[in-house]
Amino acid sequence: MAKSALITGITGQDGSYLSEFLLKKGYRVFGIMRRKSELNYGNVSHLLDKITILDGDMCDVNSLIQAMKISQADEVYNLAAQSFVASSWSQPVFTGQVDAIGVTNILDALRIVKPEARFYQASTSEMFGLVQEIPQRETTPFYPRSPYAVAKLYGHWITVNYRESYDLYACSGILFNHESERRGQEFVTRKITMHVARAYHGDKTPLRLGNMSAKRDWGHAEDYVEAMWLLLQQETPDDYVIATGETRTVREFVEKAYAQAGFNLRWEGEGINEKGINTDTGEIMVCVDEKFFRPAEVELLLGCPEKAEAKLGWKRKVSFDELVSRMVKHDIAQGVAKT
Repeated sequence: MAKSALITGITGQDGSYLSEFLLKKGYRVFGIMRRKSELNYGNVSHLLDKITILDGDMCDVNSLIQAMKISQADEVYNLAAQSFVASSWSQPVFTGQVDAIGVTNILDALRIVKPEARFYQASTSEMFGLVQEIPQRETTPFYPRSPYAVAKLYGHWITVNYRESYDLYACSGILFNHESERRGQEFVTRKITMHVARAYHGDKTPLRLGNMSAKRDWGHAEDYVEAMWLLLQQETPDDYVIATGETRTVREFVEKAYAQAGFNLRWEGEGINEKGINTDTGEIMVCVDEKFFRPAEVELLLGCPEKAEAKLGWKRKVSFDELVSRMVKHDIAQGVAKT
């Protein structure tokens, strides 16, 4: 009998890659999607003949119980979230309802319907926030710096609490930044690569960004969904940092992305006055806009993947350079129109 998996947030970047990964392993894949007036299956549109979409909402425990009853899932992957950090300041209550209370709802649904099922919670490196040590590992104290990170921290600890209170196989992957060609357009990496594609096709509008010196540990989402699956195949549940062990500035990502499209940049000015100049034409291609600064900045994230590598046998395959290259080539191939 094939295993059954239930994925919340299935239409997003991670949900789509995880669906493809599990289908290749012979799983029956179910996904929860909130009903809207206009259906949009996002990144799983090409999989609709292979997966089953169920109506559900992270804020409605009854719909999650029904989804568990229908799917009879052996493994539940909770990837649903209001995941755009910037929006969490303007929508803090909604972010808390989905990213915090929503985790309790899906855990309760699992506990009521099929307590022997295994549960994965998508935790985040943003929980480390104002980092207390470098690199960050499973034992590093948390210091969240956004409503998103605070809500995710609740989701992380309620998963631990249910594991210890109800003897559930429940675990969290503390995933550092992972990007791909399927990343939402509002996220900084995809914003960069789409703007590069527009420049390649002739648009001369400068790219506007916030903190160029912020450092992140970037990997490819395809590698990270494999780690999610590995977490649920262990003898005992535990929490793991999933990261590359490398950190880069936003500035470095910008440089790599523009270079992929044949543009070389030099930097002039500092802080709010910093600009990326096309070395061949002298045109301004990148500038800083203070409206993109966070109210509370996370300056540095750098994960230590040693535990995951030793205990799970996980290792990232896609390098930083390949990640940037794949994203830029994808967006250029899309033929982004001039704006």
